[in-house]
Amino acid sequence: MSGFESIQPDPSVIGRLLPPPFAVLPDPRRLFRARAERFAALGQAGDMAPYLRFLAGLCEAQAAVADALPPAEPIPAAQVERAREGKMPPLDRNAFPDSPGLRAVIGPLLDAMVPVAKPQPAQDALEWLRRAPGESMREMLGNVVADAIPLEAIPQHLFLSAAVQVEAARLASTLDAAKLVPVETGVCPVCGGPPVASLVVERPGAEGARYAACAFCGTHWNEVRIKCLACGSTKGVGYKAADEGGRDPAIKAETCDSCRSWVKILYHKNNPSLEPVADDVASLGLDLLMQGTEYRRAGFDPFLIGY
Repeated sequence: MSGFESIQPDPSVIGRLLPPPFAVLPDPRRLFRARAERFAALGQAGDMAPYLRFLAGLCEAQAAVADALPPAEPIPAAQVERAREGKMPPLDRNAFPDSPGLRAVIGPLLDAMVPVAKPQPAQDALEWLRRAPGESMREMLGNVVADAIPLEAIPQHLFLSAAVQVEAARLASTLDAAKLVPVETGVCPVCGGPPVASLVVERPGAEGARYAACAFCGTHWNEVRIKCLACGSTKGVGYKAADEGGRDPAIKAETCDSCRSWVKILYHKNNPSLEPVADDVASLGLDLLMQGTEYRRAGFDPFLIGY
């Protein structure tokens, strides 16, 4: 297919003495600051530069709010234990629209975004949200937690998605990663969300391991290499990438012939600066190439929808 480089499935790591940690929980302050820095670096040039710089400002606002808030109230131990016994995520996404903790994030985040340079639709959305009636706000938050953002109100939902990410990461950070259990393939063990992408890491103790990344709560969890994150199949898994003149691409589309879906996979060995949410947005070109195939995108990123 024109524009693509054919890539063979990369082998799983063999001979690891100890298994890598199952889950890596977010540190909200580090998460959003590192994401802001990556967006800023990616926004130095190119057609997407203005939008990437806007997202850098949004992530800086997320980091500032995370810094200013008191520690999150931990998820009740009984709720965590029930989730563990039932192999369910301990964080209840459906409770977010009525969450006082989330409401305490939304106002400061919107205030922090006032001085950030933004396109006019985002400016109008920000002004509307700062005086939005409670029922409208609750309805939009319901859309955010359901990963069902309507096209006619993307800017408003982008800001609310950013607020939800802060609160979800704060709650996830209170958990004990060692007590988390797999829910099912491609499902975040903390909030039950789909992955934005997966990342093959090179950190000590997990060299070559693949972690799926959740855009909702910031959790990373270990998944088997060469396995579809949408349906769990290990058959018919392949890889596509933009032709980079013979170089091994740092970002590929992992495709599945069983369910005809695809999710991005990022490789730290090729670029240690990769950040799942930021680089998912910046690699829009891969999405455009994949639109000409029979595969549908399975990863979810509210910031990519906003472009």
